[in-house]
Amino acid sequence: MKKISFGMTGAYVSELCLGTLHFGSNTPHDVSIQILDAYVERGGAFLDTANIYNRDAPNCSGGESETLLGRWMKDRGHRDSLFVATKVGMVYPGQEAGLRAGQIEEECNKSLKRLDTNAIDLYYAHTDDRETPLEETLAAFDRLVKGGKVRYVGASNYRPTRLVEAIWTSRTHHWAPYRCIQQRYSYLRPRPGTDFGLQYAANEDLLDFCQANSFPLVGFAPYLKGAVASRTDIRLRDQYAGQDSDMRLATLKQVAGELGITAPQLVLAWMRHHKAPVIPLIGASSVSQLNESLDALDVELHDTVMEKLA
Repeated sequence: MKKISFGMTGAYVSELCLGTLHFGSNTPHDVSIQILDAYVERGGAFLDTANIYNRDAPNCSGGESETLLGRWMKDRGHRDSLFVATKVGMVYPGQEAGLRAGQIEEECNKSLKRLDTNAIDLYYAHTDDRETPLEETLAAFDRLVKGGKVRYVGASNYRPTRLVEAIWTSRTHHWAPYRCIQQRYSYLRPRPGTDFGLQYAANEDLLDFCQANSFPLVGFAPYLKGAVASRTDIRLRDQYAGQDSDMRLATLKQVAGELGITAPQLVLAWMRHHKAPVIPLIGASSVSQLNESLDALDVELHDTVMEKLA
């Protein structure tokens, strides 16, 4: 797996980021370790977690994914070769939602301890907090960067206009700015005006901004929980249901068949060939699922194929 430039940071990350949402819970501990080992063996080095991960799983309360990663990195001695991202801002037992300065600093210290590391490579604002002054949030992130606890900061689930406002505010105050955006993104397009609650899907405005500013978009849920694989046991979310998705699913299936690959692999290849700097965020509940995704890195899409998929 190749390393690619991560926007304007000067850092390099893997072409595919591995999400660890269910590691240590719905994905059992031993299977999680197997997946992590297989990802690294194939050159992967970009891992994504969050302080809240596993909060809704039985016998879990949040932080379990970070703890598993911390122990695995220590056991394998991998920490220095990895780019690790985690997040702050959403509610989980013992912590309210929000991006107040005290919350950010307290949760950062908790994440550092669970990850058993001295610094977080990428620290996301997991969701926007409009009840807290933007200056308070951004100044807190800046203190973490200047204090060496965080290398870079990013945003997740932000509206494009709010993202631009945050970047402008940081630059005006000479604070560490958001360096990337993590947003819901797949080949299927959500219906206009649809609501994802605390999440936002990438739209054309955001993609245009990312392309114009070499601003990485880390796209999560590319497979829509298996719906793009045409699995009969997976129902397409209501936010995506409609004629547009039906047409795009048919095109996806047709082109994937012509290329001799799976529909999920084609989704990843399409994301990677976008004019904007898109890094797919993949999940896996088995090594075989991981390998299917990683094999998509070998897929090259010519202009005629991209036009057919447009």
